[in-house]
Amino acid sequence: MLITLQEAAAKLRAAEKILVTAHVNPDGDAIGSTLAMLQILREMGKNVQVYIDDKIPRNFSVMPFEEEIRRPREDEKFDADLLVVLDTSTDRISEVAKLTDAPILNIDHHVTNRGGDFDLYVDADAAATCEIILQLARELGAKITTNIAVCLYTGIATDTGFFNYSNTRARTLHAAAELVELGVEPNLISEQMERRSYNDLKVMSAALDTTKFFYGGRVAGMFIDEELARIVDTTEGLVDLIRVIDGVDVAFLLTFKEKNVYRVSMRSKGVEVSDIARRLGGGGHVRAAGCTLNKSFDEAKRILIRTIGEFMIEQGYLRPAEYDNREEIALADFDANG
Repeated sequence: MLITLQEAAAKLRAAEKILVTAHVNPDGDAIGSTLAMLQILREMGKNVQVYIDDKIPRNFSVMPFEEEIRRPREDEKFDADLLVVLDTSTDRISEVAKLTDAPILNIDHHVTNRGGDFDLYVDADAAATCEIILQLARELGAKITTNIAVCLYTGIATDTGFFNYSNTRARTLHAAAELVELGVEPNLISEQMERRSYNDLKVMSAALDTTKFFYGGRVAGMFIDEELARIVDTTEGLVDLIRVIDGVDVAFLLTFKEKNVYRVSMRSKGVEVSDIARRLGGGGHVRAAGCTLNKSFDEAKRILIRTIGEFMIEQGYLRPAEYDNREEIALADFDANG
């Protein structure tokens, strides 16, 4: 059931023991919004814990209260009276869903979130869920400390590509300016998010070497197989390496998670990849979306490439001749001929 921001605030005021979570493969907005919510609710005297069923990328280890994030253990339970799901639909929280049977409050900014039999607040005009949490903090009358501001700014900055993406609006910049006034140092956050180990750079190079092109170079894909996945600490930013290639309209990253489970991240310059992701059971933003495919590598690859091509020809992004030209073009061949 869709509710207002004021109703969401009332739900939080009424609860005493709250479990906060976000999606698997957490990004800056997922981590920033959960950690900001943790601090806001604790300041209100609530008993709060954050669980996320995945590794937290090393870049985010400097965020305030990052050490508070737990990963659910088998058969673990959390006696909550409210489950707060941030920055995602409820089907992407994995094992956290088994921790409690508490009523759900879902807060999100993804246009593809259709909700369910629970309370949902969606603001699709917000650039990030952290932008919503800032509004919610005002509604709750909460004091926004510098630590909270750092979490919120990180989420907003990373979900907008540090204010480069098309979801950056005037309200987004106003929110960021307010957080800077509260003590955020943007240069320190951007430096931390850009930091890479030497191993990360080697992984990026290896991942880039897997790049293949489809539909005459209009679509580019990068592939993290089981072997490469063992040494990947984070896939954050990888798909953007190929999104910027001249001539590419849609870029995707297909990543091994476990046997017959692959995660897909998509980016585009104009194509509405959220619609492609929705067809595959996922969702996201118009130009940044994803899904999980419970298939073998070959089948996941085939289904993904076919679905992207079908959508692009339906929407007029591909001509029939280009749609028929779906053979793989290796990176070296594309460099020579593209």
